[in-house]
Amino acid sequence: MTQLADLQQVIREAGVDALWVSTPANVQALTGFSSGADGKVLVGPGDAVTLYTDSRYTVQAQEESRVTVHIARPPETFQHAADGLKGLRVGIEAEHLTVAGLEDLGQHWDAELVPMRGLIEGLRAIKSPEEVQAIREAQAVADHVFAEVRPMIRAGVRELDVALELELGLRRAGAEVGFDVIVASGPRGAMPHGVASGRVIEDGDLVTIDFGARLHGYHSDMTRTLAVGTPSDEMRRVYGAVLEAEEAAIAAVKPGMKCADLDAVARGILERHGLGEAFAHSLGHGVGLNIHEAPGLRKTSEEVLAAGMVITIEPGAYLPGVGGVRIEDLLLVTEDGYEVLSLTPKEAI
Repeated sequence: MTQLADLQQVIREAGVDALWVSTPANVQALTGFSSGADGKVLVGPGDAVTLYTDSRYTVQAQEESRVTVHIARPPETFQHAADGLKGLRVGIEAEHLTVAGLEDLGQHWDAELVPMRGLIEGLRAIKSPEEVQAIREAQAVADHVFAEVRPMIRAGVRELDVALELELGLRRAGAEVGFDVIVASGPRGAMPHGVASGRVIEDGDLVTIDFGARLHGYHSDMTRTLAVGTPSDEMRRVYGAVLEAEEAAIAAVKPGMKCADLDAVARGILERHGLGEAFAHSLGHGVGLNIHEAPGLRKTSEEVLAAGMVITIEPGAYLPGVGGVRIEDLLLVTEDGYEVLSLTPKEAI
């Protein structure tokens, strides 16, 4: 959970007197209120923190929220905060607040509204022990479900049926489906986000499966590429290159490592295998209340790894019309290196 004292310090350093929080994950991180899409938070002025939500959530908010709760709908929500904000500079979340939402605030607040980016997201990048445990449990569910479904991934089975079994397994285990399940077989493996289709898996296919659980609000994320029958020599070569890149990048994870340099470790290996252009995305991303959050492991990133971050390492290579490979693990950055949280074995191809 994001520490409010840390956020209040960041707000002061940003030169504003208060912050209006409208991003659902940030609302939950600050308050513990799990229906963040139907809540807003005002942090400040001073040490005041208020969660605003409506009467549908009266009981839930009182049970979950760690901060003061005010039950109201707009425009009363804005009017309640107006007196305390008169003449102040109030930060707004530029990447989430809609134009209509900004107009509503401007109509009710005699305050200067200052666009802000990433104030809370930066703090959320480092997880508390409780958050790490929630992610660990979500990944354990995903590992268990994958092991149950693995035997059905064979020639003659539709991608959609594999995805359905994964989704049902997560639900039966008490988790939610973290995101659209990717099952991309044969030539569809060339699509990094090839969500499951009606294609029937064929003998000789590689099958890329990317899925995750959402448990207690927190996500897991993992990708495995499997062989059905005997794939071509070229695709076996691609698989070996991606696996080499992934293992090298994992071994390089430690506090103080620049995200861009970590991306370069994997990208350099794939380039040496002639697959540089086939690696069409970044190396990975942070995972938490959102499936994609800080830090970003991109070749242009200026972020640096720190203990407590939970990240993915997921190099891939995609050959249009032929197929693709991605291998992804979920890692906790520790004080002296890393811990791999995704325990599903990577199969030899």
